[in-house]
Amino acid sequence: MRSNARALAIASLALAACSAEKPPTYQGYVEGEYVHVAASVGGRLERLLVQRGQTIQAQAPLFRLEAEQESAAKQQADEQLKASQAQLADLRIGKRTAELDVVKAQLAQARAAEEQAADQVKRDEAQFEVGGIARAQLDDSRANLAIKAARVRELAGQLEVSRLPARNDQIRAQDAQVAAARAVSSQSNWRLEQKQVAATQPGLVVDTLYREGEWVPAGSPVVRMLPPTNVKVRFFVPQAVAGALKPGGKVTVHCDGCETNVPAVVSYIASEPEYTPPVIYSNETRAKLVFMVEARPSPENGQRLRPGQPVAVTLQ
Repeated sequence: MRSNARALAIASLALAACSAEKPPTYQGYVEGEYVHVAASVGGRLERLLVQRGQTIQAQAPLFRLEAEQESAAKQQADEQLKASQAQLADLRIGKRTAELDVVKAQLAQARAAEEQAADQVKRDEAQFEVGGIARAQLDDSRANLAIKAARVRELAGQLEVSRLPARNDQIRAQDAQVAAARAVSSQSNWRLEQKQVAATQPGLVVDTLYREGEWVPAGSPVVRMLPPTNVKVRFFVPQAVAGALKPGGKVTVHCDGCETNVPAVVSYIASEPEYTPPVIYSNETRAKLVFMVEARPSPENGQRLRPGQPVAVTLQ
């Protein structure tokens, strides 16, 4: 009797253990949000610096387009900017020392000629008083002195002006020319930089869409990438479960081939139901309306999943 009672107790415990409810799992799959990397300008693909299946880090170079024309345009724009800046500096400082020396020498020569003409006037006035010369000759001497004096005043004014910078209007106009040349230089530099494209974030190179030597139109993707932050899990739950889910909730992802389960966080819950999608279709769920839920693993765990991979998700 005692042995029968003991066997009955063991059987009851086993039955209770088997009847304990396991947390439900929901079918789903892994999806990736791919990044298509392209250049803003077109050109011939000179070098492809990555290959399919390669995992790269941020700022790693991806590809380079030929850039001979852009390099020449940048050099031309840089030289034009230097010329405009030099002209602006010249307007601000006035004439050079050598040019001032020329004007000073001309002024000294004019003053010497003025003194000579003044001495001639004095001699002619003395001769006119004693009747040695005619009135017309004295008038010619005085007129010559007036011309020499005017020449002195002209060169003195030129010397004063030569020491001054250019007028404000001229300087402002040249300032605008420098700004325009700087903008052209920046634009040409930007176009040259667009010829070499690097990754903005780490990830897996899923595919390369051009071969070296081919022409790549502007904006046409050359490399297709999958950053680990762009990996997500989509699974489907009934309405009763969807009503209790909230963004930020934690789930556990089970997949074949994964050494351990992958934790994830709910990021999106569909607002409208749908019939079970074909990717997880089964006879048991063919007529059921379900809600699509998205969950995202951490970037480290996202590298363990592959798009299209079927998974089972358990709510925590």
